[in-house]
Amino acid sequence: MNYFVEGLQGSGKSTLVQKLSEKHPGCIPVMEGDYSPIELAWCARLSETQYSEVLEQWNDLQDQLRSKSHKEDNCWIVCYTQVKSGNRDFYQQLENYEIYNGRTTFEEYKDIVLTRYRNWQGDSNIFECSLLQNAVEDMILFRDMSDDGILSFYKDVRSALEGKAYEIYYIESPDIEKNLNAVRRERVDKDGNEVWFNMLMEFFINSPYAKKRSLNQYEDLLQHLLHRQALELRICREIFGEKVTVIQSKAYDL
Repeated sequence: MNYFVEGLQGSGKSTLVQKLSEKHPGCIPVMEGDYSPIELAWCARLSETQYSEVLEQWNDLQDQLRSKSHKEDNCWIVCYTQVKSGNRDFYQQLENYEIYNGRTTFEEYKDIVLTRYRNWQGDSNIFECSLLQNAVEDMILFRDMSDDGILSFYKDVRSALEGKAYEIYYIESPDIEKNLNAVRRERVDKDGNEVWFNMLMEFFINSPYAKKRSLNQYEDLLQHLLHRQALELRICREIFGEKVTVIQSKAYDL
């Protein structure tokens, strides 16, 4: 069996992954940024030429880069956020090689994602937000797709996963703002600055979806998250059905 843990930011995904890992010690937790057979969030996808160029440019980071790189057919997957560097230019450059946030055409994006799901033959994994969050955000905020268009995409995902053993735990947040504020207070730097929340707001207001609609307030972000959660629950009900267990954020018995 494999487990997908899904939900909004602040709903408690990482905590549930940890609890499931303790309950099932034979399972491997796969978090955002880790090398995953299906998910590419916080990972760069490079051609052979691009990979060679990156290694040459960041010569001082070569050993780290090689240790965080994984060869897949005709490309390299680099877990670049796990490379330690004091140069922000490195992270900004490698971020450009991610497949999300409109950096690929939808057809290319769809082909990459569905191929990875079809080829995946793993077992005993616990995946943190590897099915919904990053893909749904990409399709809403950067491709401005309709809910029905996103549902259609997930019909293809369900087909690509046919025959594979998995369950989905979706953590529903009854009070999104409360959860978000709790994470805001937790994820601060040593000076108490809300680094994580500021990045989240910047990510949202700079998206094509928000710019097109002049959305730049905290309340706008909350409305987006309300819509996203409703859509993800609809995907769970209509597409994955019996594969899904919906639990309440921070109010469940494992």
